[in-house]
Parts: sequence; C-alpha cells; structure tokens
Amino acid sequence: MKIAFASSSGEFIDRHFGWSKLFYLYNVSKNSAEFLKVIDSSMELEGEKEKLNYKIDTIKEADIMYCTQIGPTASKMIQSSGVYPVRASEGEKIADAILKLQDLLKDAPAPWLLRIYNKSEKRSA
Repeated sequence: MKIAFASSSGEFIDRHFGWSKLFYLYNVSKNSAEFLKVIDSSMELEGEKEKLNYKIDTIKEADIMYCTQIGPTASKMIQSSGVYPVRASEGEKIADAILKLQDLLKDAPAPWLLRIYNKSEKRSA
C-alpha cells in the first residue's frame, strides 16, 4: 500500500491536510516499508475547492493519507478520490505509525484496512 504522511520534516506527522505543503510517500507491506518520495503540494490557489482538488490530485497515488486534522469537506472529497484519510496524534513519528499499521495488517485488520490492502495488492500484482 502507498501511504502519504502530512509532515513538515519527514519524521513526524505534524500537519493539517489542507495546510500541508509536503507529503512523504511510503510503500508499506506487512513486513516492510520503503520511502518512495516527497510530494510537494505547496502551490497557492485562491478558492478553497480548487486548493482541495489540487492537494488531493498531488497524493492520488496513495491508498491512505495520514494527517493531524482534516475538515469534513476535504475528508469526503479525498475519500471519493479513493484515498482513505487517517487522523494521527500531533507529532506522532511516521516510523511509529508505519509499525502500528503493519501490526494491524498482521493481526486482525479492520475491514476498511483489509479492503485497501487487498486492492493495493491486486494493483501491484
């Protein structure tokens, strides 16, 4: 699965989705995690809807996006684009979030996570 993290440093999840200028993209499986790239979403746009569409378009290859906060409109828009938003605690380490996700995948994944994982596995096969 490809996971995008809203982060100012690449170490901590510390940004609101709409205010994040950078997203750190990882490929995460049950047993491994690989950093893929930094996504720059810093283009300034006037309208709120245009700004959200642009941000969502920059992370469209992700299956899941972690951030500290996301508004209800943005949450609906990002979900309809096929990316699942997850709210993390302010300052949670990206490495810790990846380990928690991997533990969930190994033990008893929630139905939403299992669905996303299976979809991403089919896509990469």
